[in-house]
Amino acid sequence: MTDPAQIDVIAPNFKKRLSGVTSTVIRLVPLQAREIAIATTGPELPADMPQIPLSALPLMSRSGPSGARVWHARRNIEMLAGLGLKYLLGKRLKLIFTSASQRHHTWLTKWLIRQMDAVIATSDKTASYLERQATVIRHGIDTETFCPVDDKAALRRDLGLPETGPIIGCYGRIRAQKGTDAFVDAMLCILPDHPGATAIVMGRATDKHQDFEQDLKNRVAAAGLSDRLLFLPEVPVWEMARWYQALDLYIAPQRWEGFGLTPLEAMACAVPVIATRVGAFEELIVDGGTGALIDAGDVDQMVAATDAVLRDPARLAAWSQAARQHVQDHFRIEQEAAAIIAIYRSLLKRG
Repeated sequence: MTDPAQIDVIAPNFKKRLSGVTSTVIRLVPLQAREIAIATTGPELPADMPQIPLSALPLMSRSGPSGARVWHARRNIEMLAGLGLKYLLGKRLKLIFTSASQRHHTWLTKWLIRQMDAVIATSDKTASYLERQATVIRHGIDTETFCPVDDKAALRRDLGLPETGPIIGCYGRIRAQKGTDAFVDAMLCILPDHPGATAIVMGRATDKHQDFEQDLKNRVAAAGLSDRLLFLPEVPVWEMARWYQALDLYIAPQRWEGFGLTPLEAMACAVPVIATRVGAFEELIVDGGTGALIDAGDVDQMVAATDAVLRDPARLAAWSQAARQHVQDHFRIEQEAAAIIAIYRSLLKRG
């Protein structure tokens, strides 16, 4: 554990379950810790991360080594905690909130955002929903961890996947909002026409979505495709790169999304992406260059786009190469970390 007295920036992560926000914190904090005294706090974080126990927050010194500390929240509950530490417990804090949501906020969220010293938006669309000035900093990817693999067949063998034939992936929460059913419906059309192909749904259905998941599995079984459309359990963030590296094509079928990190993770591994026009996807994917964009919920478009690229290996190879280069040029995590650290330093200077 890290001594709070040595920390200038605290990036809380109060959610136990894996989420995009948790993934962001786990990726960014160790990298930022090379340049600034930062730690996270929250339940069930990787042991090797710089972190402060939740129980130490009320007892930590009023000021940090540079005066006021920065508290970087990414959820409402974390903004509330920052305000409590500042105004109820007298801690000297500068408050930042990162917003990824693309919707009109509740009165509570609007009020919380107004209390922040700085706001970051993860896309231009997100910024348009905020009723105050925000700095747009798009998410980045660790292109050393998320990278192409030299021997894809060996990796697939190690993961228990078919060594040959295209593999199409869809990762994340299993629910209607994420478009998992649209992906399954599209694959039920694609797989019979591409006998060597395999599709993967990887993720977890929370309790209220387990009937939804079971219905999808039943539909796949009824089509006789359970051995080719696989439902695999969620894996930890630090294991995800291997599952992207095994793919030939990734599909992001969301009906709604805040930002949506999975297309960047796939493209960094030289995997082209077919994605819906939601979240930040239109700002991430070059339509016809690193993949294709389709309308949310449109299974026919998903089928057509997938079929076209599977039948054109040269296009798939070109998209693969361009996808990797696109992420390296525009979406490296070092760029994201540096931009956020610049805001931290600006706030720390104000004391």
